[in-house]
Amino acid sequence: MSVFEFVAQTAFGLEAVVRRELQKLGYEPTGQEDGRVMFKGDASAICRSNLWLRSAERVAVVVGRFPARDFDELFDQIKELPWEEWIGVDDTFPVTASVVRSTIRSGVSTQKMVKRAIVERLRKSYTRHWFQESGPEYRVDCSIIRDQVLLTIDTTGAGLHKRGYRRLTGDAPLRETLAAAMVQLSYWSSNRFFIDPLCGTGTIPIEAALIGRNLAPGRNRNFTAQTWRQVPNNLWSDALQEAKDLEIANLPLAISGSDIDSRAIKVARQSAKEAGLSGDIQFSVRDFVDMPSGRDYGVLITNPPYGERMGDRDSVAKLNRDLGELMTMLETWSYYILTAAPYFERQFGKRADRRRKLYNGNIECTFYQYTGPKPPIGHSAVSDLDENPID
Repeated sequence: MSVFEFVAQTAFGLEAVVRRELQKLGYEPTGQEDGRVMFKGDASAICRSNLWLRSAERVAVVVGRFPARDFDELFDQIKELPWEEWIGVDDTFPVTASVVRSTIRSGVSTQKMVKRAIVERLRKSYTRHWFQESGPEYRVDCSIIRDQVLLTIDTTGAGLHKRGYRRLTGDAPLRETLAAAMVQLSYWSSNRFFIDPLCGTGTIPIEAALIGRNLAPGRNRNFTAQTWRQVPNNLWSDALQEAKDLEIANLPLAISGSDIDSRAIKVARQSAKEAGLSGDIQFSVRDFVDMPSGRDYGVLITNPPYGERMGDRDSVAKLNRDLGELMTMLETWSYYILTAAPYFERQFGKRADRRRKLYNGNIECTFYQYTGPKPPIGHSAVSDLDENPID
């Protein structure tokens, strides 16, 4: 089976998380750039990476890379690439393009030039002058950064953050890919109590439960490459069966999510149900200051409001102070907080052990990591949660 080069695209700051996920799948990364992790694999890697990558946004196959400083050079080199190995005579091939800090400056002109060059190549390959483009989609992307061209074909379709469980949405939702990365950057394991006391529509607890149960995040959705002749149906069937075989069934988890917004909790419960996790997470309506605290070695991961959502910096500052006071009473806990609020540590009352710059959409945030002591060997928080859910 042929070996291809792929690029897993992700948000800035999550490259190390995606590298670890690829290694867990058995694919050794071959390179890394801002927002990209490269790896190699056969056609089955298209199926497995799309099904399993939690923190990547999409997976694309690399068709070519080269330097180019003008449109003539760009056109000539694109025309030399073997596009017919991917794009069939009736296939659809829309083109997107982006240009950053390069001699070529126009993204729109680049997009048109890429399309022209591909059509020219396919005309010679198929001895046709016109293409109906009515078949499966092969979305081509041309990225030019500092005069270095990267040409890829998207295998994913809708971004990987669309897991298939989010039928309803609330205000300012956290991307599922970022939530999964936050969980993986923590020291949480399935035998420890987990809580998000400001969970909104429940994205972080749901992603934690998917990780705890080892459920493939893409198992309930479709991908563009499912229509490709290069990826036979049996490869998708095998990948889905592998995912099913690796699920950890009947695993007792101690995962809790709460919020004062009853509408958000309603959405969270519905999303957990769609994800097949109704029995794994306990959602409740309550103020975060009333969260259960009678457990040792718990893990708190949350994305509290930080002004852009609430429009009230004074209330955000008070929330951060109250959260800091609450955590001083939980000496054995580890807690991880993603926020764009300025002066967070000053308001929280404690400097973080580690900080990471992450992006929630286009909003630059800091992930503050406070690491508590390791639980003793044999520790387990799994028991009936002291929750009183309110519908």
